Amino acid sequence: MASPAPGVQNKNRVAILADLDKEKRHLIHNSAMNNPGARPALNKAFRDHTEQQRIAAQQEAALQHAHAHSSGFFITQDSSFGNLILPVLPQLDPPLPAE
Repeated sequence: MASPAPGVQNKNRVAILADLDKEKRHLIHNSAMNNPGARPALNKAFRDHTEQQRIAAQQEAALQHAHAHSSGFFITQDSSFGNLILPVLPQLDPPLPAE
């Protein structure tokens, strides 16, 4: 039996991480609703780390999708416009002058 392609494995991992994150947020929300005076157990550093992991997983999924459906080359890059990946355009040498 053949193992799934690396792209499929990455998509599965991203989906699992997203589901776990959603379930964790749901549990935290329910905990806060049941005990309104209590603070969430997660501190800011942990939440920031979790957010960074979520963004990295989204970037990886976007990169895999772009490479699978495009002949171009893309990189992950933080963008002030919310783009997870950016296309890379090759620099071509100018044509030589005709003699």
